[in-house]
Amino acid sequence: MTNPEIARAFQLLGKIMELHGDNPFKIRSYSNAYMKLRKLERPLADMSLEEISAIPGVGKAITEKIDALRTTGSMPTLDKWLAQTPPGVVEMLGISGFGPKKVKAVWEGLGVESIGELLYAVNENRLVELKGFGAKTQASLKKKLEFVQRSSGQFHYRTLEVLARQLFAELKKQFGEEVRWAATGALRRRMPTLTEIELITDLPLDRISELESFENMSSEALFKATYEEVPVIIYPATADNWGTVQFERTGSSEYVAGISKVGAFKTEAEVFAKLGLEFVSPELREAKDWLVSKGEKEVPKLLEESDIKGVVHSHSTYSDGINSLREMAVSSRDAGYEYLLITDHSKSAFYANGLKEDRLREQWAEVDALNLELAPFRILKGIESDILNDGSLDYPDEVLAGFDVIIASIHSNLGMDKEKATERLITAIKNPYTHILGHPTGRLLLSREGYPIDHLAVIEACAEHGVCIELNANPYRLDLDWSWIPVALEKGVPISVNPDAHSVGGIHDIRYGVLAARKGGLTAEMCLNTRGVKDFLAWFGK
Repeated sequence: MTNPEIARAFQLLGKIMELHGDNPFKIRSYSNAYMKLRKLERPLADMSLEEISAIPGVGKAITEKIDALRTTGSMPTLDKWLAQTPPGVVEMLGISGFGPKKVKAVWEGLGVESIGELLYAVNENRLVELKGFGAKTQASLKKKLEFVQRSSGQFHYRTLEVLARQLFAELKKQFGEEVRWAATGALRRRMPTLTEIELITDLPLDRISELESFENMSSEALFKATYEEVPVIIYPATADNWGTVQFERTGSSEYVAGISKVGAFKTEAEVFAKLGLEFVSPELREAKDWLVSKGEKEVPKLLEESDIKGVVHSHSTYSDGINSLREMAVSSRDAGYEYLLITDHSKSAFYANGLKEDRLREQWAEVDALNLELAPFRILKGIESDILNDGSLDYPDEVLAGFDVIIASIHSNLGMDKEKATERLITAIKNPYTHILGHPTGRLLLSREGYPIDHLAVIEACAEHGVCIELNANPYRLDLDWSWIPVALEKGVPISVNPDAHSVGGIHDIRYGVLAARKGGLTAEMCLNTRGVKDFLAWFGK
């Protein structure tokens, strides 16, 4: 099991025990274990029991439970509590902002034992009868439940990309180089969320039954199966029609709609040429806008990961990061980047150990010392300043003036309507100390819907006030959504592809941000952190 999987087991254990009113001390220890284990860089599977027990907050009892999880895939204590709890109630514990106390109230007070029953109770206006619930809470919960239902059966891109890589390795081991395999469909288009893995192969049809990696194989015009409980679709092809099959299966239904059969071609380039179209990268094949006739308009040279020169938006142990400032800087330098913008949380972020002014001065002194030591690599003094409820930033102007670059983000009071959220963002954008707008909607893909905003008004405000917009590269955010990048580019607003790294491993999330940015047609010229450090700072007038 991976570290996040092990951590989530402790998170679930703590929630179920709280649901049943068990020992608060144990509940707190399991919740703390979740927070600690999910951020560990080194795999728990590779650590000795002594090394695990030496982790702060992890004692003998938790070490034994970790060992059970990593060796057997289960934890007897968790299994005991799961056996006492209806599966639907356990599922309700996963609803964002709907904690064990509220789940207990609807379970015991209304006899609700599933998300479907809960949504029915909400629609029947029954929750307002319970203590701790009101009309506003019920309305908020309804939106969350509808979001959960819409997201059911979907996966993050990173999850399926990793799984597909593992699958291709198994297939190559079984068939060697004689059989060709490739991703297609939404996976190849790098959609942020997916429902399945799609692939094409030139394995002869009469040999499909030889596949060892799949379960529940069925065949019609295509082949369906499951791999690690994820749906898989296999499209057969041959060497002679590989390009045609890949073209037809990669594009969205809107993209390929109305295109007549073009015959058999070995490469996609031949298909585009036959259709009289400019070749476009798979990421762009969502809408008909990119069915570009030869000479009609220039197809952009899309951003590459190698174009990124600076790690922008990162956290250290000064706030809620796992690694020290030195470790974040050295890892960024060793990965080939020229600079690191350190942006720990500001003082209002008490939940993330945000920096008060005294600790801020301490960090700045360390930045100065490290810059002398690590030159020509450079650390920039930044902050992820909370946008407060009235749209103001989280320090007085004399403190804000001391930063090289400020990312302004909303982290609190997320239950805003569209007018309030937009007003709050635009107020922050107008602040002369705001340089980059962080994760504009606050969304967590498949977990939390972003607060509603008037995207066009926010983008126009950024254009007017010279503010860059972040594409948060964390694969659970990818916010700004790729679909709004063309609007930002049209208005002249650059995008910064930022990992929001809370550990040295998080730096590599830049890859997922680049893939999402490519879907929106982002070029290196319009990506702010493709600039060297001097040009990066110059854009902000520094």
